[in-house]
Amino acid sequence: MGRSRRNKPKNLSQKLLAIRQRLNMSQTEMARALQLKVHYSAVSNFELGTREPDLIVVLRYSRLAGVPMELIVDDDLKLPDR
Repeated sequence: MGRSRRNKPKNLSQKLLAIRQRLNMSQTEMARALQLKVHYSAVSNFELGTREPDLIVVLRYSRLAGVPMELIVDDDLKLPDR
């Protein structure tokens, strides 16, 4: 018996890209702002949807964007226009 897979947010990658673009940051700048100890390519992978960020990274995105985490991870909610 295996564990069932959890539902993943479908719009997460687009929202993370939108946040970075609204903050007018490069992927390298975003990686630094998120305090990632990895190459900027992690940000690229988040935005492409090939990798999902850890919970603490999503929290940092929400704080940088000034929005609740719920807006980022809930597919039924949209980021505010800014």
